[in-house]
Amino acid sequence: MHRTPSYLSGATALAACLTLAAAPALAQTDATGGAPGSWLMNYAGARTLGLGGAFVATADDALGMLWNPAGLQRMDQNELMFENVRLFEDTSINSFGFAVPGSWLPSFGLSMVSLGSGEFQRTNEMNDDLGSFRDTETAYLFTLAKGLSPRLAVGTNLKLVQQSVENFSAGGYGFDVGAIWQALPMLRLGASASNLGGPSVTLRTTAETFPTQYRGGVALDVLGGRGLITAQVDQAPGSAVRLHAGSEYWIQPGMALRVGFDDNRATGGFSYRFAPQYQIDYGVADHALGMTHRVGVSYRFGGFFASSKAEPAVFSPTGERATTKISLNAHTKTDADTWSLEVVNKTSEAVRRFSGPGLPPPHVQWDGKDETGMPVADGVYTYRLVVKDRQGRVLSSATHKVEISTGGPQGTVPVVPNP
Repeated sequence: MHRTPSYLSGATALAACLTLAAAPALAQTDATGGAPGSWLMNYAGARTLGLGGAFVATADDALGMLWNPAGLQRMDQNELMFENVRLFEDTSINSFGFAVPGSWLPSFGLSMVSLGSGEFQRTNEMNDDLGSFRDTETAYLFTLAKGLSPRLAVGTNLKLVQQSVENFSAGGYGFDVGAIWQALPMLRLGASASNLGGPSVTLRTTAETFPTQYRGGVALDVLGGRGLITAQVDQAPGSAVRLHAGSEYWIQPGMALRVGFDDNRATGGFSYRFAPQYQIDYGVADHALGMTHRVGVSYRFGGFFASSKAEPAVFSPTGERATTKISLNAHTKTDADTWSLEVVNKTSEAVRRFSGPGLPPPHVQWDGKDETGMPVADGVYTYRLVVKDRQGRVLSSATHKVEISTGGPQGTVPVVPNP
């Protein structure tokens, strides 16, 4: 239990609590450590912490609206996301986000971030124990984002903050705005301004207004989209410019590693997709008070996607199952332009390619032959559906395996010599 000396008022205890909440996001306590809303301004979730807090030019998940509301327009699927952050002195932050990407209609999202403190001791002037109290502060955000062109997306948050300390409670609201510009096919620029016109919270007689925070950054997709390099600068009144940088690499479709730099400290993390729809994120950061940890869980469904599945997954062109049927499905943000599906061998050579204009057909049949009509060797092959829309966006299905096996049952027949 965190104990506050008797001469400290509830307001001073609150400032100490908020400093603790912000501390894991700060390399050292600066002018923003105890500022109103510092816990929310410096919040970092699991994936974001792994990237060193550099997320303003990416912001492509259900909680990305906290960095840049325009990031919702970059999402392809509907997403539910929950994160838990364990800080110091029994302080924790829980967050929840829900996002639906749009096409002709704007993308929209709802999110909630809640700070809960440990217990503070309450005493009077005589140092008599009057029990304990907790501080809670919750932010609710409603987000809208829209693509003004294939390269430029803008967004805004309506933010409502509620705070409760001892027997006092109050609320206020404000706005955030942001934009992401696709400068080059692999290069994005992002910028956001948070706390425009508030929130302003009055617990007793004095209003405390969240300071406006400005963020700007760049993100570069590398290694065919499997890697990400990102950097960001933050600026708020009364504080120094803070630098963030990070990198992400998907070593396989279901596993990513991250390394980041948040001002003066190192960060890292990973993601694991144990099914196409489910993902677990973990982030860790070094700090003078100890290591801090974040865990996030997300579920993706519907929205804009491409999928493919072969049935049967093992077949024999010379047996009863002479072909495999690969089911195809896709939903694009704008009209589909082209689709393609390649069957690739173990040396990464495409042995068979299916393609066409518009959306893919419900399925294609593969008979185990290459482009020239010759049978391919037994073995395991991979395939993936890729769909492009008229604005140049690309949707890819997960990479799946299919096996050709023409060999019959193997075994030995014992030979017993005659006596």
